[in-house]
Amino acid sequence: MRRALLVASMMALALVLPARAWALTATEELRRYTDRVLGVLQDSALTPAARRALVRDIAQQAFDVRETARRVLGQHWVARTGAEQQEFVRVFRDFLERTYLPWIDHYRGERVRYVSERLEGERAAVRAMIVTRLGIEIPVESRLLRGGNRWHIYDVLVENVSLVASYRSQFDRVIRTGSYDELVNRLKAQAERSVGETIR
Repeated sequence: MRRALLVASMMALALVLPARAWALTATEELRRYTDRVLGVLQDSALTPAARRALVRDIAQQAFDVRETARRVLGQHWVARTGAEQQEFVRVFRDFLERTYLPWIDHYRGERVRYVSERLEGERAAVRAMIVTRLGIEIPVESRLLRGGNRWHIYDVLVENVSLVASYRSQFDRVIRTGSYDELVNRLKAQAERSVGETIR
C-alpha cells in the first residue's frame, strides 16, 4: 500500500511540475551540440566528406531553420503562401549548408569558453568566446528558442553581427528592387558558388 502511494505521489508530482524542470538549460543544450561538433572535428579518422555529413546532421538538430528563415524574410514571410514558405526554408537551409559547412575544413583546434546566459521566457541568449590557438578570443552570442524540452538556435551573432539581421537586410533589398522569385533564384545559384560569398 505504501509503495502504491509512493508511486501515485511521484506520478502526481510529475503532472504538477512543468516538463522543463527536467530539461537542459540553454547553455547546457548548446554545450552538448558544440561538444558533439568538436568531437567530430577532432576525429582524424574521418574523411572530409564524412566530417561534413556528421556536422550537418548535428546542425539540423541544433538549429530551428524555419524560425531563422521566417526572421530573415521579416515582413515578406507573411506574404508567402504555405508552399512558398516551405520551399524558402528548404532553399535557405541548402544555402546555409553550402555556404558554411566547407569552413569546418579550416578547424585548427579552436575551443569554446561560455560566458553567460540571459533567459527571457522561452527565449535565451548564450554568450561565449571562441578561443584560437593563439589565445585570441572572438565573441559569439547564440540566440535560442525553447520548443517543448529542447532549445534550438535561431540566430548567431559573431562580434555583435547578427546572421539574421545581416541576411534580412540583404534579402529585403533584393525583394524591393527585384522580386521574391529573384531572391529565391539567387539563393539557389549562390548555393553553388564559392564559400563565404554574399548576396549582391
